[in-house]
Amino acid sequence: MQPSQECSLYVPSWVLPDLFGVFQVDETLAPFKLTHEQLMLVKSRMRAGLEAGLRNKGPSAVKMLPSFVYRTPDGTERGKYLALDLGGTNFRALLVNFKRGLQQNTRVNHKIYTIPLEIMQGTGEELFDHIAQCVSDFLDYMGMKNAHLPAGFTFSFPCEQTALDTGTLVSWTKGYKATDCEGHDVVEMLKEAIKRRNEFDLDIVAVVNDTVGTMMSCAYEDPQCEIGLIAGTGTNVCYMEEITKMCINTEWGGLGDDGSLEDIITPYDAEVNRMSVNPGKQSFEKLTSGMYLGEIVRQVLLDLTSGGLLFRGRIFIVQQVCGAVSRRAAQLCGAGMAAVVDKIRENRRLDHLKITVGVDGALYKLHPHFSRVLEETVRSLAPHCNVTFLPSEEGSGKGAALITAVAKQKPIDKYLYSMRFSDETLLDIMHQFRREMVKGLGRDTNPTAALKMLPTFVRSIPDGSEKGDFIALDLGGSNFRILRVKVSHEKKQTVQMESQIYDTPEDIIHGTGTKLFDHVAECLGDFMEKHNIKDKKLPVGFTFSFPCQQTKLDEGVLITWTKRFKASGVEGMDVVKLLSKAIKKRGNYDAEIMAVVNDTVGTMMTCGFDDQRCEVGIIIGTGTNACYMEELRNIDLVEGDEGRMCVNTEWGAFGDDGRLEDIRTEFDREIDRGSLNPGKQLFEKMVSGMYLGELVRLILVKMAREGLLFEGRITPELLTRVFLFSDRAETNPLFTASLYSMCVCTIVSFRSANLIAAVLAGILLRLKENKGMTRLRTTIGIDGSLYKMHPQYARRLHKTVRRLVPDIDVRFLLSESGSGKGAAMVTAVAYRLAEGNRI
Repeated sequence: MQPSQECSLYVPSWVLPDLFGVFQVDETLAPFKLTHEQLMLVKSRMRAGLEAGLRNKGPSAVKMLPSFVYRTPDGTERGKYLALDLGGTNFRALLVNFKRGLQQNTRVNHKIYTIPLEIMQGTGEELFDHIAQCVSDFLDYMGMKNAHLPAGFTFSFPCEQTALDTGTLVSWTKGYKATDCEGHDVVEMLKEAIKRRNEFDLDIVAVVNDTVGTMMSCAYEDPQCEIGLIAGTGTNVCYMEEITKMCINTEWGGLGDDGSLEDIITPYDAEVNRMSVNPGKQSFEKLTSGMYLGEIVRQVLLDLTSGGLLFRGRIFIVQQVCGAVSRRAAQLCGAGMAAVVDKIRENRRLDHLKITVGVDGALYKLHPHFSRVLEETVRSLAPHCNVTFLPSEEGSGKGAALITAVAKQKPIDKYLYSMRFSDETLLDIMHQFRREMVKGLGRDTNPTAALKMLPTFVRSIPDGSEKGDFIALDLGGSNFRILRVKVSHEKKQTVQMESQIYDTPEDIIHGTGTKLFDHVAECLGDFMEKHNIKDKKLPVGFTFSFPCQQTKLDEGVLITWTKRFKASGVEGMDVVKLLSKAIKKRGNYDAEIMAVVNDTVGTMMTCGFDDQRCEVGIIIGTGTNACYMEELRNIDLVEGDEGRMCVNTEWGAFGDDGRLEDIRTEFDREIDRGSLNPGKQLFEKMVSGMYLGELVRLILVKMAREGLLFEGRITPELLTRVFLFSDRAETNPLFTASLYSMCVCTIVSFRSANLIAAVLAGILLRLKENKGMTRLRTTIGIDGSLYKMHPQYARRLHKTVRRLVPDIDVRFLLSESGSGKGAAMVTAVAYRLAEGNRI
């Protein structure tokens, strides 16, 4: 018997390179194969991004944008609505008819229009003109061009919203690059394009993201649908946030823009990002969406080809690469979705959550394995959540129509709608204000005018020739400021200032007039002693920031206290005499009060020193007011027709005669009833920092009581009155409780800016007409904490003013030195004019 021979496996030589190639392919694709631990890390990072975006403190990669959609449909919606859908290479117009019956019955007619590449990457005006043209064609097609239809606009790009019908484009995605759109309200741009065509009209009720539209469309079929997912050319998720009771558009495609996904980024991903139109942005989207997956596959195949691994038509390697890249995308979307559903479950304090996700997008619907891998990943990473995925049959267009129907029939934000004004309303307010200005300037009509239009006897702004050493007193809030201002001429005019701030305690604000002016005199004596000027009799300018009747520059009879001042025995008295008496009573120094001015006048004069075009002064802070240079011939209350004089409008009283009743809300009326001066300063109570915080609180209380906020809980903080306003909600802890609170703050502050813009436009038009000019160039001096500190207020004000009076070129000049310096400037100008008269 022969010894057994060692058994050997025969491998043909041509197979060996194949086996080696398989190993190399596996090694190349290994980074695309994510472990359970890696996916859990992605889930936790997505969760952290969601929470950071909701807190709204500092920049966040996941933007968490409010949509102002407060509820999903309940099946009772009915009527005809137009839906416009822009988000890719096509634009779709739909007419959706919701019919009420035993079963929900919806009829949809639609038409699709191509968006050419040159339009996508042209100008914003060209893009929206093209959309308006498509809408016009569709309305013709449906025979409804004369119908004034409510419309919903699905705009599938990141937008910041302050209301349901406004959307400021944050940045283009999906290959769009139309200029002059980012940073602008897309609803306004569409309205302007429609107006340019002048063929039809629409009531654009809502602008929504395609993700929100998808959620609403699916929620019409399944009431448990509270999440929307897009997995197609791009990717995004929205969901109904429990605390805010509002749908939040997460914009989760930005996850990783802060570097948090670097550990799973492959060299192929990095190359795709480098070659994209927005390098460093939308990192998560570039790993998961159809727009980029094909390019990732191409980069991998190029690498394998360079290594000689793609030959003899080995299609199985191409399939292997496609499978790895798409599987990773589905797993990452699943990890993100797991973070969302777990957040909802924990928000509701549930052990188990049952919820439906409305889904749309070609990647989810058409890829043979994407949906299965996505759903398996969610089950694995969120085991306590029973998640059903419901594909959208009608797309996001129907959802936009549903949002419009819900908003029209059940406006949950009814408290906020009344605080948003069209340009037509603002122009009407502007014209009413102008009529009140004329009434206040007339001798016979002034007694019944809400705007008192008080002459200040300031006849000129600084011209650059003023000089001297002056004291300025500034009384108008909880602090009292004293300044020494030296105006000198050496090589050029210079101003040197020394100042000190003194408290004005509550017991003095609400005490007697004698006690108040004794306090002012005591502070002045202390200041003069510290600066070694007690033996000098320096001219004093007195900024007294309350409505005063003046018959000359150094006289001011207080008409009424504002800003919570209530010192007795002052109204109807000359404040200059009261202060002079208090100074004389002290007997250890002397001071001559040369001028008494309002803080608004002081602001104009301060800015007028730097810009001689400045002829308007505004305060937007604790209180609000404006002054401007009026032609003397128009001021019946003062003798003479030559020259100009600054008029203190006291615009805070605008509406005290009932003119603003149609725009005042129940919350405005409640604030007025609880104020120290009911029925007075009604405009000021709608716009100034003293009242805006309390206005926000009252809205939140109402919504909480109706179960729309804070789960219906009324906390002690919510019942605490708020007297000062900050958009960042630092004045009261209740304002940091939810994103919705921040939205209320934004809307209240924007209403303030819009109202101020309307009345300011009235003043600017009067200046223009007084000068008989077709185009006016002027400067506005401005001061006040609300204007200075609020992060968006100034921009909103400037934009609205320029829109209301487009033929006036306005420069807004911030007062750096406050109104105290202005009082010194008034005194210096008075000296300059007096010397001129003597000559």
